[in-house]
Amino acid sequence: MRTYEIIVIIHPDLEESVVTETLEKMNGWVTAAGGTVDKTDAWGKKRMAYEIKKQREGNYYMLTCTMPPAATTALANNLRFLEPVMRSMISVIE
Repeated sequence: MRTYEIIVIIHPDLEESVVTETLEKMNGWVTAAGGTVDKTDAWGKKRMAYEIKKQREGNYYMLTCTMPPAATTALANNLRFLEPVMRSMISVIE
């Protein structure tokens, strides 16, 4: 098991219930892969350096997770196709 940071940018115009549902889906994917979500930080709405999907701002969230390395590929694919997520990044914490 390794520790990962997952940073996602979620569309800024969504209701809080949709954002919560999106984060719960991400938590479910991590736990289904045999991992745990240790911490979820909401960084708030921030201005981005360039437009993504015609938006200049996004809601930033960082999840600290412990999961097997093989689960990162499936998680990255799921995040890529999740509608509210504009960008995501998974990195290993050494």
